Amino acid sequence: MEGRPVVLIGAGPAADAKRRLLERAGAIVVGEDAPGTALGIVANGDEAAVERLRARGTLLNVVDRPDLCDFTLPAIIDRDPVLIAIGTGGASAGLAAALRQRLETLLPAGLGKLAGALFAARDHLRARFPDMDVRRRTIGSLLAAGGPLDPLIEHDDPAAAIAAADAAPGRTERIEITSADPEALTLRAARLLGLADRLYIEGAVPDAILDRARADAHRFAGAAPRIPAPGLTLHLIWISI
Repeated sequence: MEGRPVVLIGAGPAADAKRRLLERAGAIVVGEDAPGTALGIVANGDEAAVERLRARGTLLNVVDRPDLCDFTLPAIIDRDPVLIAIGTGGASAGLAAALRQRLETLLPAGLGKLAGALFAARDHLRARFPDMDVRRRTIGSLLAAGGPLDPLIEHDDPAAAIAAADAAPGRTERIEITSADPEALTLRAARLLGLADRLYIEGAVPDAILDRARADAHRFAGAAPRIPAPGLTLHLIWISI
């Protein structure tokens, strides 16, 4: 959007909010007659303006009219350079805003500082952990819930924690699956599935549960070996009740 013209039609609170969003993104807000506009926002429901702009090939967001929209605008949480967008495909801007407000309270103000520290440490981490899998597991261990760089906690000196990082030791966790419904997973089990490097699957563990695991996690049939491999191994056991 930086330096690009965007049409904005309408006045009042809805238009003012869209103007602030566009200007924050670096767009140049222009009127309907400006040439060379690829995007436009109609904040007053003017269907005639919608038809004129669409005839010129302008993609449009029409406030509170998802049926007329070519694109929708998500609710945004900005922790530069971390950006989180919450969209509902135009179903409910209120729902997106409510989720943004809830998530805002969870994400520390210094999250961008943490991202910057991780970016600055990329060469250091590559040199210290040349094996990509080891490096990924180490960073995952740093950022895990309760870890040295838990992203939901404010950190005064993330660079120091990165510099002191050691390769994450291998470990195996056993999880008993008693329901085919992934919503029945405990928070701990769901978190481990999202982190595991490999899965040992004993019994008919449903696909709906396995879909919660990382797509690149290695999968094996049977019980996990007694000596854990590097990283996180899950032993999933299906228990029919």
